[in-house]
Amino acid sequence: MSEHKDFLRTIVEEDLKSGKYKEVVTRFPPEPNGFPHIGHAKSICINFGIANDYHGHCNLRMDDTNPTTEDTKYVEALKDAVEWLGFRWDADVRYTSDYFPNLYEYAVQLVRMGKAYVDSLTEEEIREYRGTVTEPGRRSKYAERSVEENLDLLERMKKGEFKDGEHILRAKIDMSASNMKMRDPLLYRIRNTDHYRTGDEWHIYPMYDFAHCLSDYIEGITHSICTLEFENNRELYDWILDTLGLKVDRPYQHEFARLGINYTVMSKRKLLELVNGGYVSGWDDPRMPTIAGYRRRGYTPESIINFCDTIGIAKANSTVDVAQLEFAIRDDLNTKVPRVMCVLDPLKVTIVNYEGSEELDASYYPEDVPKEGSRKLPFSREIYIDREDFSEHPPAGYYRLTPDQPVRLKHAYIISCKEVIKDAEGNITEIKAEYYPDSKSGMDTSGIKVKSAIQWVDAATAKKVEVRLYDRLYRNEMPEGLEDLNPNSLKVIEGALIEPAVITEKPDVRFQFEREGYFFADPVDYTDAHPVFNKIVGLKDSWAKKQDSGKPAQIAPAKPEKKVQIDGEVAPMSEAQQALFDRYTGELKLNSEVANTLARDAKLSSFYEEALTTHSSPVALANIIANEVARELKEQEISELKFNAAQIAALVKMIDEGTISTKIAKQVFEEMVQSGEAPSQIVEAKGLVQISDPAQINPIIDEVIAKNPDNVAKYKDGNTKLFGFFVGQVLKATGGKANPQVVNELVEQKLNQ
Repeated sequence: MSEHKDFLRTIVEEDLKSGKYKEVVTRFPPEPNGFPHIGHAKSICINFGIANDYHGHCNLRMDDTNPTTEDTKYVEALKDAVEWLGFRWDADVRYTSDYFPNLYEYAVQLVRMGKAYVDSLTEEEIREYRGTVTEPGRRSKYAERSVEENLDLLERMKKGEFKDGEHILRAKIDMSASNMKMRDPLLYRIRNTDHYRTGDEWHIYPMYDFAHCLSDYIEGITHSICTLEFENNRELYDWILDTLGLKVDRPYQHEFARLGINYTVMSKRKLLELVNGGYVSGWDDPRMPTIAGYRRRGYTPESIINFCDTIGIAKANSTVDVAQLEFAIRDDLNTKVPRVMCVLDPLKVTIVNYEGSEELDASYYPEDVPKEGSRKLPFSREIYIDREDFSEHPPAGYYRLTPDQPVRLKHAYIISCKEVIKDAEGNITEIKAEYYPDSKSGMDTSGIKVKSAIQWVDAATAKKVEVRLYDRLYRNEMPEGLEDLNPNSLKVIEGALIEPAVITEKPDVRFQFEREGYFFADPVDYTDAHPVFNKIVGLKDSWAKKQDSGKPAQIAPAKPEKKVQIDGEVAPMSEAQQALFDRYTGELKLNSEVANTLARDAKLSSFYEEALTTHSSPVALANIIANEVARELKEQEISELKFNAAQIAALVKMIDEGTISTKIAKQVFEEMVQSGEAPSQIVEAKGLVQISDPAQINPIIDEVIAKNPDNVAKYKDGNTKLFGFFVGQVLKATGGKANPQVVNELVEQKLNQ
């Protein structure tokens, strides 16, 4: 749990401290009338997160009071979403429909007390009698019915003797109340429709406001956490419980700002319209903002949870930039997934002076990713490159292959163009090239300087794949309806080519396609005979450059993106900058993106060089300086920073020595930004030392395994993707303090026992 508490956790702590409650009990109460979306993910994280933080429990309850729209498929989707995010509800799933007998008895009690009556006004008359914000309403003449008559009508309503809308049960409160929710609100309506769980047993169903508070009370909920649109409903929530005399350990409602994201709709009605109208392939279409959609697209549970943690819990509604969500998945995948090569628009290249074939050693991960793994890349005379990586008449700043400019093939050799082959229409069909035998990656003695490396695949062994390029579903920042749909939200490429190891060895299900973005093997349509990959997100936010109705979309990235040397988009380096870049990528082994960021910024490169004199860890220092430090320097000068290069070096040294994890290091850095304290003092004061002792970690693993027997069974039955779930739960239980490498090894041992 973060040291900085949101207002909901502050309320919870005060209630526990005062003795108001002995245990925290929350609930996630969705209506099963659609698939859960990203807004539900925020609510899930809040309700389950608070229960976990204070050693309480959270119920999963289906608010199934409307038989006309609910279905078991939505129940299963909701359960699946909670489990996928890594949370467990207490005991069995609850259903409001289980409480129908209890709720009816409470309604009868209100009638006996003279606090509720059966009204027979039409829907239009009820609306008319309600009044306005400035004018009081007037009570129905049917409010004068006797208790006996009301009880008789209510019982007959229950038995199904009346048509829909013929009668309705209302609370008797105050038709002149300033809060219009209190103007004799509706409690029960007639619905002569079978319920998906109770069948034809009931002909009347409770309204949300009546069922909500009483279901909370029945379940022993302490903190009923809702979104802000229910703020005015709170008075009715309290009135029902207080009027019925349900005061002992009763729940209280608290509201937070619902999640709004630009370029996104989260209205269930509008999402259902997309599904039913065939505008998307279903609730799990990777363009949909549903949890099922994000999951199929390739988002990870960790990225969704981190996004929800990052945006926080507010008291006022606002719109979050969708770039923050996209940053969360990039940030999560950057240190996890293999880098591979895929050519989306193949252009044949014949290397005329190469004979035979060979296999090149290539790591799946760059130097700054602490993971191991490599593959063999077949290389021969005929290869394919991406069509965009050759230009016969290049614009200024174009660094890829041209008739006069050589280029490096990633992990392979430098090649130069010797001849351009065209068809009768003048389209380029093939490049004849030569390679430099002494330019092999890792042992280059050619002395040839090139400014970029491009992806390629071997023609003889490459695998054909289908690639689905997904973009934002809506083109407008604040979409209203179908007219705002983005017609280019999906592009399908049938003839892309990928290196063979991706298909034959399957090192992962998520990949970074070099220079293209992050991709996921579609869990529904993928087969070895017809591999399909979904684009999760690009390597950087390019949407802000796009035009919408002639106007640029006003989106700023959630965090400053790295300055990457993108062909044609940045000015050429000066000689001094180029010298730094060459040193950083050559001698210090930095990846080109980080090296580019440091080399082009004099303040950053100076800070980096100073840090290196204190602790020689080039890659780790470069990463934190090109990202976290760069963010702070964007706002202020070096002299204004509360921390210095020596302190950053000390922080990285603690990571290298295993004293703290990289996740904890981010927390320490944020404290350094605020206080200027030395990292060692922060770690000691807050008890953040990394846990690497198996004796401390094993009991936590045992507890996680014991709490998740279903997932253990699924893992042992072959669903090895759940391995990450168990590791994530252990790391979460330790607040990020556990050594990830040790956790991975111990979890694997435990699960395979």
